[in-house]
Amino acid sequence: MGTNSQNATIMETEDDARTSAQLNDDAAACIVSVKGLKENWQKWSNEHQEYQKHNPFSHDTRASVVVPQRGRDDYGRPLQGSMTEQRGKDAHSHISREVQELCEVIKNIGEPRDKDGDRKVITVEFAKLFEHYVTISNKLVGTLLRARKQRLVEFEGEMLWQGKDDHVVITLLQ
Repeated sequence: MGTNSQNATIMETEDDARTSAQLNDDAAACIVSVKGLKENWQKWSNEHQEYQKHNPFSHDTRASVVVPQRGRDDYGRPLQGSMTEQRGKDAHSHISREVQELCEVIKNIGEPRDKDGDRKVITVEFAKLFEHYVTISNKLVGTLLRARKQRLVEFEGEMLWQGKDDHVVITLLQ
């Protein structure tokens, strides 16, 4: 029969064996994860290098760099299917909704008037529109400029300023 010290030594040896086995497993897991990280990094690096070949603003001097040409349909446009293209489409639809909402507000608070004989239009002063629209959006002037560009509204001047242009008449054309 062994003594307590002998039993303790045997248990310590078994614990050491388990600990070293666990360390080996942990080291193997670490090696696998580092290998995976390295592979992921290399994959990203290769994709980025390929992307830079087509980026006209990169400092890549290879002959395969495509420089956009003025006058072509794709000049100044993001790559089709890219996130930039999607963000542009989302922004365009958001702004279009704001312009439509502005036109609805003008219809609701404006006053009908005759223009060019038999044609009726709806008009509103800038101060009145500003008071109503400020609770909807803080981009009234920008939205008005966009609506004027789309020939939905018309008003005098390049820009409208609160206070200075309160009596400017905004006409809804459609």
